Amino acid sequence: MIPLRDSTPRRGVPFVNHAVIALCTVVFGWELMAGPEIDAIVEQYGLVPSRFLALVDRHSIVSAELWVPFVSSAFLHGGLGHFVFNMIFLWVFGDNVEDRFGHLRYALFYLAGAVFAGAAHLVANPLSVVPTIGASGAIAAVMGAYFVLYPRAWVTSVVLPFFWIRFSVPALLYLAIWFALQVHRGTSALGGDASVAGIAWWAHAGGFAFGALTILALGRQRHPQEQRD
Repeated sequence: MIPLRDSTPRRGVPFVNHAVIALCTVVFGWELMAGPEIDAIVEQYGLVPSRFLALVDRHSIVSAELWVPFVSSAFLHGGLGHFVFNMIFLWVFGDNVEDRFGHLRYALFYLAGAVFAGAAHLVANPLSVVPTIGASGAIAAVMGAYFVLYPRAWVTSVVLPFFWIRFSVPALLYLAIWFALQVHRGTSALGGDASVAGIAWWAHAGGFAFGALTILALGRQRHPQEQRD
């Protein structure tokens, strides 16, 4: 199911969310123009679990060389569909989460989500030599936060290729099913099911869990304007 919009009104302009989408768009354009150099770009800026573990043995744990790929990989995408669908999910769910966090805290939360999602992928696939790219893990953190913040919201969706059929489902149900599918497919991939391999399912699940747990740890604070009403 592809989300089109949600029922939660936003109170301000989501500057950071728009900036992330714009930056991903610029980077994707750069990828398209890279031609045969794209493989080298993905290798350099993607997250490679086995490379990270090898670098840990040679560098301090606080070395930037270790952690940059966790963030840089979140702004690269593997194709048009990968890019477009990620940006749709971020557009639908990110604005309201930014509303609650505020601009700076949302930016920090988004980047932290990318790191934690990458860490979940690394733990699940420590020996992988395949570069992982995509904003899905960070966006999953946003979705996890939305899951806790807006349990009464509704999400209007379509099921491709039947894009003309639109329907609304509770956000709580929509996101719970989405998370359950990531865990199921991730578990199947660990068991060697080739039909679900090749996607960082545990980055999705780990990002979502990070987002939800972050909100629970901070408390479901009301929007500043709600506190004045």
